[in-house]
Amino acid sequence: MTTTLTAPAPTPPLRTSVGKKAVMAITGFVMIGFVVTHMLGNLKFFLGAEHFDEYAAFLRTVGEPLVGHSWLLWGLRGVLLLSLVLHMWAAWSLTRQSRLARPVRYAHTDRVQSTYASRTMRWGGVILLLFIVYHLLHMTVGTVHPDFHHGAVYENAIAGFQVPIVTIAYTVAMVALGLHMFHGFWSAFQSLGRNSERLDTPLRTVSWLLAVVVVVGFLSVPWAVMLGVRP
Repeated sequence: MTTTLTAPAPTPPLRTSVGKKAVMAITGFVMIGFVVTHMLGNLKFFLGAEHFDEYAAFLRTVGEPLVGHSWLLWGLRGVLLLSLVLHMWAAWSLTRQSRLARPVRYAHTDRVQSTYASRTMRWGGVILLLFIVYHLLHMTVGTVHPDFHHGAVYENAIAGFQVPIVTIAYTVAMVALGLHMFHGFWSAFQSLGRNSERLDTPLRTVSWLLAVVVVVGFLSVPWAVMLGVRP
């Protein structure tokens, strides 16, 4: 009697660590693209109320009359929300998978090869998630903004960032964003197999520069308001 050996079915890509890391990398790039674009748009604040409010109105009317009012904006928000959900799922799943593979923790953790940014990725992610919710309620919906007026984006920024605790909260969140972006941008190339010993140092440099530019760009508006610097 001949026994036929059947090859095991291949594991679906999204159930492997490689597939989950690829999801984190791709969704991370999508969100980094949005963050950089959003930061550049925020800098229009320094051109004055007219330019800043026109930019905000443009985001809601772009695509008209081909599509309805704010359709493209909500479509972009949908893509970002999906990217965020997939990013969080991949991060949680990888963490769970790692813990199941090593149920007993190491007695000694070697941190020589790690960075502060990499060691705080999870807490940084939690801070950013809470900040996103707060930021939407503060500057988009206006629920937690005591002087919010729809369409008056410039004046909303002035009134909102004159409150010291608000600017401090934004500062903490942007520092967390910078650390998250530094490690995330660099590790994304590693996850996609695009890093190497030759490229490692340049990638780290670009990651730091990107993180610093984004943090400084975002914080320039609230701190300019706090210090009374405005056009």
